Parts: sequence; structure tokens; C-alpha cells
Amino acid sequence: MIQITNLNKTFHPDTARAFTALDSINLQIKENELIILKGVSGSGKSTLLSIIAGLQKPTHGELLVEGESISKLPDLHASHFRASSIGFIPQAFNLFETLSVEENLSVALIPLGFSPKEIAKKTQKALELALISHKRKELITNLSGGEKQRTAIARALVNDAKIILCDEPTANLDTQNSKKFIIIIEELKRLGKTIIIATHDPLFDTLSFSDRIIKMEDGKIL
Repeated sequence: MIQITNLNKTFHPDTARAFTALDSINLQIKENELIILKGVSGSGKSTLLSIIAGLQKPTHGELLVEGESISKLPDLHASHFRASSIGFIPQAFNLFETLSVEENLSVALIPLGFSPKEIAKKTQKALELALISHKRKELITNLSGGEKQRTAIARALVNDAKIILCDEPTANLDTQNSKKFIIIIEELKRLGKTIIIATHDPLFDTLSFSDRIIKMEDGKIL
């Protein structure tokens, strides 16, 4: 599903502020694998997720998703790749506070050209999977942290993406809501999604359904 070869990312290259965030990353991820990226802040986890999502480009190296080179896509094509193939769950949720739960999902589908009927169907399915359909008409600003998290999960699922990327997904959640998140992730794996979770939360150390824990430090895979 994902093949990463000799991937490097350096910020501010050729300056006194040059910083290597990723150093010679080589990694293969199979379809339907659940991968846990472990490491402290600054270890390179989030940068790696961002490159897989096509949000950033590597300085050197190659990233293939289902055989297609993502690292060299022009920005417009990278945006289309994200919209159609990637479900991203960021730490800060990044929701439109003045829109409702279902409107936040519908907005994500508009660029893909679906009809209103298709958008409604996909939105309902994603809301049910994320256990947030009972709040569909509620404004984001009125939701709790756990409810915002489930809305962010639903938005990541609404395009039926094959790949789900999670960046520190439990950082802003209490223990109860973190456990609810894990229940949803287990269901997504059962549905055949390929999932990569970047975290330093020890809650993910003993998941019975994860395939691999990959440790990162100073931009390298240990």
C-alpha cells in the first residue's frame, strides 16, 4: 500500500537554520495494517504523516502509494489525492466551529463532485461509524472535546479513504474518550482500512489488534 524509500526532509536547507526532520526513512506498509509510530515530540512522526498525506514534499527520497509517486505530485494533484484517498485526523481537530457536525463533513465532499443525495448518504454512514450521528445538527462550538474528536474521525471517513492517518489523536482527550477512540479504530481496521497513528500515548503500547509499533527518534526509525 505504502512504500517509502530513502526519505529525507530538511527544513531551511542551505541556511544556518537547517534542520533535518526525517533522515533516510525506509518503510513498507501493507494494506489493512495498523501501524503505531512512537516517539517524543520532535522525533519526526508528524512530519512523516504530513508527507504521506501529500501536505509536504520530501527533500529527497520516494513515496509511493499503491504504486503512484506522491512525493512528486504538483500541489493541485496532491490536493485531489488527499481528498479522495486520505482520511486525516489531526491533533487540533481543525473543524469549522460555526458549522454543524454534518456540515463539516459535507464541506469535505463538495470538491469531489458528489450529488447532494450521495453527500447525505456518505455523511450519515461516517457519522454512524464515528458514533456521533446523534449530534449531527449541533454546532461544533457546542461540542465537548470527545465529541469534536469523533466529528474529526467522521470527517476523515466521509470520503471512504483507504488510508487513515492520526496525529496524536488522544492528546486532548481524557481516558474515557481515548478508549472510545480505540474502539472506533478497531472497527476501522476490521473494515479494511490502512491506519497509521503517530503518538506517544502509552495507551497504544498494548493494543491487541495493532500490527507493528515503529519507534522514531531524531528523525530516524530505530
